[in-house]
Amino acid sequence: MQTEYAKAKFVETWSPRLLGVLRLVAGHLYLWEGTAKVFHWPHVAKFDNVTLLSLFGVAGVVDIIGALLLISGLFTRWVAFILSGEMAFAYFMVFQPRGLFPVQNGGNDTILLCFILLFISVAGGGAFTLDEIISKRRKLAIQ
Repeated sequence: MQTEYAKAKFVETWSPRLLGVLRLVAGHLYLWEGTAKVFHWPHVAKFDNVTLLSLFGVAGVVDIIGALLLISGLFTRWVAFILSGEMAFAYFMVFQPRGLFPVQNGGNDTILLCFILLFISVAGGGAFTLDEIISKRRKLAIQ
């Protein structure tokens, strides 16, 4: 009986924290993708000719803004949903025409990030979010 309680307490304690870490890691990966497209830093050769008003340039701006919101945990569910859609669009636009299977077309990372973001859009941002802080302040203000 005690071990069941200990397991439940462990899961209750660590699930939101690890979900928060997953959100932070996904946000940082997204941020570097966006800065590589828009600011060409870090340098990625395939983004050398990207201009701000191109499809990749606009995607880079969305990447940066979305990543900063995701990292801070502000509007987490909506941002994760929108970025997940962007990843699905990117997969079918860029990778899928190269081959049927992700292992053939190089889209593994894109699909994985798409579904991580989709999961976050449903599960929430976990711990360490501005959404959580704002929610707690609203509850205190109501009381």
